[in-house]
Amino acid sequence: MDFSVSEDHTAIRDGVAAVVKRFDDEYWLARDEDGEFPREFHRAMADAGWLGITMPPEYGGAGLGVTEAAIMMHEIASHGGGMAAASTVHINLFGPHPIVVFGTPEQKARWIPRLVEGQDQCAFGFTEPDAGLNTTAIKTFAQKVPGGYLVHGQKVWTSTAQVASKIMLLTRTTKLEDCKRPTDGITIFYTDLDRSKIEVRRIPKMGRKAVDSNAIFIDGLFIPDSDRIGEEGKGFSYILHSLNPERLLVAAEAIAIGQDALRRATQYARERIVFDRPIGQNQGIQHPLAERWMALEAAWNMVMKGAWLYDHHKPCGAEANTAKFLGARAGQDACMQAVLTHGGFGYAKEYHVERLLREVTVTRIAPVTEQLILCFIAEKVLDLPKSY
Repeated sequence: MDFSVSEDHTAIRDGVAAVVKRFDDEYWLARDEDGEFPREFHRAMADAGWLGITMPPEYGGAGLGVTEAAIMMHEIASHGGGMAAASTVHINLFGPHPIVVFGTPEQKARWIPRLVEGQDQCAFGFTEPDAGLNTTAIKTFAQKVPGGYLVHGQKVWTSTAQVASKIMLLTRTTKLEDCKRPTDGITIFYTDLDRSKIEVRRIPKMGRKAVDSNAIFIDGLFIPDSDRIGEEGKGFSYILHSLNPERLLVAAEAIAIGQDALRRATQYARERIVFDRPIGQNQGIQHPLAERWMALEAAWNMVMKGAWLYDHHKPCGAEANTAKFLGARAGQDACMQAVLTHGGFGYAKEYHVERLLREVTVTRIAPVTEQLILCFIAEKVLDLPKSY
């Protein structure tokens, strides 16, 4: 495998960094405090053309692969914005993938350019409070009526619903008990987020305050037939296409946040003088930081391997899940070590490492738990009996 960095990938890093560096630590600290969506950052990324990096060129995108997307997201998360910066852009990359793969030409022309240009922002209504990761257990129901569907139900952890104009919604069109298989009867829609029929309640949370998470309540939302993606009842299979890319991107973001925190910690360790010597001269400080560097580098190599496999149309489920597991752990461990390296100052917002620790923690939880990743590896790689 070639580990050299191509000129194209360097150009992506440089181009993304030129935008991201305009938004400094104080900008992201302010968003962490006020919870306002980073509209200026979103607009700057859209104007520079980065929101469409994975979208088809005929609809205004760049048509690049998950490797390039991972490099872009790694750079975005490397400069103090953490998951707030990453999530502002991330949601545009593979979240709308069902449109790209299964949408009609009319739907693609109607929807994709507006996403690329930043005119529309999309919320994702997939998770439900009583279903969690058991997606087949969702209860939000879309009843067929003349000209479309009438939807009732509830979703939770719906990102950006406070600011979104569109929603990608996963529903049942056939009740679970009436389906031959649990994965049948699920349908996916992309439609207007009609606030007269959708109540949005913000969830206060530990980190990523600037990119809102919500519980939403849907009461009689009408969705026209033209906003259904693909065939009725086939939605579960459609969302599977974006799972591996999402795991790889989340891993890249977690690693970047960990590396950002590690840079801050090593700089502090060089400059902080205690007992007439820099604390970074002490092995008790050096060794944990060195371990964090090794773990982050190993996880990044797994991200690149998984991305290469995906872009070459090869199986990559084990690699994508492993990258997410290792990347999230390495990122959080590095952020925690950065806080500890700073001592009491690590607890202060002024040094930003406590914020990075709060930002990175979500990557260990979402979009899939570590326990399910371990189950996947045990079953699919080690050929052990299914445990659940």
